[in-house]
Amino acid sequence: MRRRLVGLLSEWRTGHLMVLLPLGLIVLISVVDIAISPNIHLGPLLVVAPAITPSFGGTRLTALIGVLALIAQVVIASLHGGLFTPNHQAQLLALAVVTAVILAYTRIHERHDRELDRVRTVSDAVQRVMMRPLPDRAGPLRIATRYLAADDEANVGGDLYAAVRTPHATRLLIGDVRGKGLGAVGDAAALLGAFRELAHRHEDPARLADALEASYRRHLAELADSGQDVQENFVTALVLDLPDDRPAARVADCGHPPPLLLTPAGAHPLPLCRTAPPLGMSALGPVDRRTEEFDFPPGSTLLLHTDGVTEARAADGTFYPLPARAARLPAESPRALLDALRRDLLDHVGGRLMDDAAMVAVARER
Repeated sequence: MRRRLVGLLSEWRTGHLMVLLPLGLIVLISVVDIAISPNIHLGPLLVVAPAITPSFGGTRLTALIGVLALIAQVVIASLHGGLFTPNHQAQLLALAVVTAVILAYTRIHERHDRELDRVRTVSDAVQRVMMRPLPDRAGPLRIATRYLAADDEANVGGDLYAAVRTPHATRLLIGDVRGKGLGAVGDAAALLGAFRELAHRHEDPARLADALEASYRRHLAELADSGQDVQENFVTALVLDLPDDRPAARVADCGHPPPLLLTPAGAHPLPLCRTAPPLGMSALGPVDRRTEEFDFPPGSTLLLHTDGVTEARAADGTFYPLPARAARLPAESPRALLDALRRDLLDHVGGRLMDDAAMVAVARER
């Protein structure tokens, strides 16, 4: 509460200080125009005052500054040969018209900002419902997540992750729906709902992936019955089972980038040998999913990610070198690792991602 009050006080002071800029310009232009020769007219410069006000103020403040600029123009005209001369009347009319245009622009901009705030509020609510926060701790594991959406208006898109706690293990899902942004939310929601229900029924990640395939195919059939084109809909996914009683990671891969294992010796992707097609593509032929097991020793961290991370490009077209960069980032906790990775990733791309990116860091405690 104290930090909020300090922040509000800072904004109030900043806003009031900014108001002094257009007011000072009005006073300065008026004084100089009155003081110099009547043949030199600086009154048209008064339009600068209402023009800069929308950068920090709203419609009412802009209108007030515009009225003050018109009053200053009237004062200048009265002291320079009369208010009803054609030159001064033209200056007053021009200032009034420009101020009206600025007010119209400010009103439209405020309406757009309100609509954008509503969209962000809705997307935040969707994210909280669909992408439930993963627990910070699950048995011997510590978990952290980060999600970066490609759409400016939304905080949720086609990348997904979820975790389910069973009596003796933690089961994780990370996936990437074909497409990005709000258009992929429906497929992501369907798969997340299926995972939360089915993760308690299947201990083997490969059999869990098979059940997710069947559920996702039913979802696509419903979309097709409603007239939607779903021929190219699919989801790359990774299903993991992390037992509590032994330092291992059991993985079933469905066309998804392999997790990165970070240890004191460095960072390297898990050497997956059996990668099945993405979910939703079983109609193209038989799919033989297998579970692979890898060492996940205490003190190490598994970094799950979507291709929005590894395919992020810099201005010169180079991809983000995740293993090399992750090996140099602080990994004292999953949260610290993902915070550093997020900053480094955004620096690499210049501040804006072209695809959704999801990251999940899981550390096994010693």
